[in-house]
Amino acid sequence: MNSENRSYGIELVLDLHGCDSSTFTRAHINSYFTEICEIIQMEKCDVHFWDDIGVPLEDRQTLPHTVGTSAVCFILTSTIVIHTLDLLECVYVNIFSCKRFNEHTATEFTAKWFNAKTHNATLVERTLATGDGGI
Repeated sequence: MNSENRSYGIELVLDLHGCDSSTFTRAHINSYFTEICEIIQMEKCDVHFWDDIGVPLEDRQTLPHTVGTSAVCFILTSTIVIHTLDLLECVYVNIFSCKRFNEHTATEFTAKWFNAKTHNATLVERTLATGDGGI
């Protein structure tokens, strides 16, 4: 990290493949949000879903890279965002927080939760310029 910048927080970017698509339900995803918040010691706030539930059949998504559920869980320190791709058996998760958390624990828990055969994790350090505050 550049000495001119100070840490604002971290963002864990997860790509999970070969997942069990039966876990891509609103109820299972909401339970994931509850459990991951407990594990990384965050306070779960509002959850919002975007999917084809209640959408007329002719207006539903049909392409493999668009069929699925997207959700955002606001946490006291930022957000957890998830996108599932039912037909491709993939899950994409971003956990962003200005409060530090154990990214290895979060990665392993998330991969296990969705029964991923493989996963890739990238950690992004978010920064502020000197004088902007920071943690």
